[in-house]
Amino acid sequence: MSNRAIDPDGLVWTRVSPRHVTVTVLSGLAGTVFWLAVVGWPAVLAGTGIWSGAPLGWLLLPPAAVLVVGVLSVLLAPRRVRAIGYAERGEDLLVRRGLLYQRVTVIPYGRMQYVDVSVSPLQRSFGLATVKLHTAAVGSHAEIPGVEHAEASRLRERLTARGEALLAGL
Repeated sequence: MSNRAIDPDGLVWTRVSPRHVTVTVLSGLAGTVFWLAVVGWPAVLAGTGIWSGAPLGWLLLPPAAVLVVGVLSVLLAPRRVRAIGYAERGEDLLVRRGLLYQRVTVIPYGRMQYVDVSVSPLQRSFGLATVKLHTAAVGSHAEIPGVEHAEASRLRERLTARGEALLAGL
């Protein structure tokens, strides 16, 4: 469903790589396993009899909640990734994200301080990177995850050049 507040007329969004779904799913699975280990060890102790007399039913609630949240996160990952996009306009860059709470961040090229490209080990194995745009305002930045290496390099060079050109005009 298109929303005019989020999708201005005539704007074409560039979507991030579909391989970012796999990175998001693997990250979600790793996080779920980590938090299951953190909150599930009392239930394991009670279930194996090491911690006898512990209320096993109550001890299973935190791991069950983590499991439900993890499964929902993994199931929604493809849709969340499809919601991420960016659009280059003449004077600014728009970054879109979010499923329930949709958000569009507009970064004027003349306000950009620097462009940061980072690659995690998991992203590197899938040929992806994250492009971060920083402005002078505190807390004002945008992030585009799941960008292919060639596109991340192109974005870095283009955004830097546009930022320098518009900053020089001030």
